[in-house]
Order: sequence, then C-alpha cells, then structure tokens
Amino acid sequence: MREADPQKLDALVGRLVGDVGASVTGALVVLGDQLGLYKAMADGKPVTAEELATKTGFKERYVREWLSAQAAAEYIDYDGDTDRFSLSAEQAMAFADEGSPAFFAGAFEIVRAMWLDEPKIADAFKTGAGVGWHEHSTCLFRGTERFFRPGYNSNLNNSWIPALDGVKAKLEKGARVADVGCGHGASTVLMAQAFPNSYFFGFDYHGPSIDKAREAATKAGVDDRVVFEQASAKTYPARGYDLVAMFDCLHDMGDPAGAGRHVKETLADDGTWMIVEPFAHDHLKDNINPVGRIFYGASTMICTPASLSQEVGLGLGAQAGEMRLRKVALDAGFSRFRRATETPFNMVFEVRA
Repeated sequence: MREADPQKLDALVGRLVGDVGASVTGALVVLGDQLGLYKAMADGKPVTAEELATKTGFKERYVREWLSAQAAAEYIDYDGDTDRFSLSAEQAMAFADEGSPAFFAGAFEIVRAMWLDEPKIADAFKTGAGVGWHEHSTCLFRGTERFFRPGYNSNLNNSWIPALDGVKAKLEKGARVADVGCGHGASTVLMAQAFPNSYFFGFDYHGPSIDKAREAATKAGVDDRVVFEQASAKTYPARGYDLVAMFDCLHDMGDPAGAGRHVKETLADDGTWMIVEPFAHDHLKDNINPVGRIFYGASTMICTPASLSQEVGLGLGAQAGEMRLRKVALDAGFSRFRRATETPFNMVFEVRA
C-alpha cells in the first residue's frame, strides 16, 4: 500500500465519521417523520421522553433513544438540567411543517429509496441496462413530491412564472397549461390555485402517481379545472397549450430532444416551454460542492438509470447544466432559449419557437 499522509487521513476519517452519522440520522429522520414525532413536538414546548411517549402512544424506552440520537445530531434541542427535549422554530420548519420552504423530511425518503434499491442499480452497472422510475420503491415517489414541493411553494407562482415574458398575464386572463412529468401533481395544483381563470392538464407515465395527483386536486378543490392523465412526454395530447412546464424531470427522460419536439407540436403559436431543472454549472469542477454532491448522488441512483431505461437513453443526468439543456432545446427545433431565473437548487429556462 502507498504511504498515507497522517494529517490528510485524519481529516478524511473525520469527514467519514460525520457522513456515517448523517446516514444513521437519516434513517431516524424517516422514522420520526412517519411516526409523527416531530409534529408532536412542533409547538416547541419542552417535553420529557415519558411525556412525548404518552402524547404519541409509543413506548417510552424507544422514544427516549430516538430523542437522544436526535439531540446528538442537533436536530432536536436538549436541556440537561430538566431532561427535556424541544424543537426550535427552525427545527420545526425543517422537520414538522410540510408547508415550510425549509421542509426537509421528504429528502430523506428519497435517500431511503436509494438504499432500498441499491441492488437494482448495482445490477445495472454490470449490465448497462436502465432502471425505470416505476421500478423504484414507493417511498421515492412520495419523497420526491415532498422534497420539491417546498421550493415550488416558495418560487413557482411568486418568481418563476413572473420571470417568463408575458406568461403570468396569460394565466391571469385564462390559459391552457400542460404540466408534463407532473408526478403527484404538486406543481399543477399550485398553479391552479394561483390562476383560477386557467385550465391545467397534468401528465405522467406513472399510473400510481396520477392517482395521487387526482386525489390532491380534489382535496385542494381545483378538480373542476385540473385534469390528470397517464401519458408520456412524447405522447401526451396536443391541445394548443399556452404554457408547457417540465419540473425537474427533463433530465430523467431517455429522449429529451424528442420530448421537446412533441412540446413544440403541442404549443400554441405564441406558447412557452418552461423548463425547471436542478441547479448546475456546465463543468464538473464547478459542481464540486454540497449541492452538486446531492444531485450527482441522486443522478447515479435514480435519474441516469431512469433515462437509460428508455428509448435513446441520452442520460443527461441531474447536473446537465445550461449548455447541454440549450442543445436539447435547439435540437428540438426551438430558436429561443434563455435562463429566466434561478434559486440555489433550481434553474428556470424560457424556451420559445
């Protein structure tokens, strides 16, 4: 073996201890989220393990160990003088409030799916075959909706749509919108709530997700103006849409340029294609950062296998970057492509014929 630098080795081991701790804590976040432990502490009132166990109906010994692990992770506050645990306002936003822009519990469900489905990806590494979205564990579908929804809540109607030239005015007056790759319909429902004069059509090839989307539309009271249909990005029906939106899904498609050509055929003459993609620079060296670490990891386990499971199998990946996305739009026959706005996690592009 090569001789290691002791200081560099110590630094690496220190990072690994942190990463292992994060992995272990992630499982406990999923557990606390599913059992409602965070929500039971959302009011911020300090509680003993026994009090939280009584409130939730769980066994005190298990609750105490979970609380202790969360305190060690600094995801929950602990007062050693009173032996009580509490959620700060910030911790509650991250773990207990699903409407919060900082809600993060859904992200850990996605990570759970990566662990569960790792054997499938390992086989794909050997065979070169893909792993379709529908082949993943169901926690991925729910986790994806819960992970992206906070960002959509904060940005979709407040900044992303207003950044598109003339689109907000069309939606306010009354327009037809297609949300392609809509998943559980969070983005579709949000737009429908904000623009009551417009009609929305959500499409996804994954049937169980369409069922969930229909339930969401009914619950939100917008099912009179929202239609969800099972269809792929290259087969959804043409209805002269004023806006076709794709939220964090274009890179998952096997033939994104082919999907773009279908978008062009389904748009009204002055329609807009809005592409929302994970934030990325064009070169790997510029994506070596915490956000790139998350998206490259998810791309390895979810996004790239999904693309490789389909026809063409371009495999853009979740860190495609603006340059490659621009090429997709131009190859699809569009002539205008611009970055309309961005957030730390997303880039929003406006595409026109």
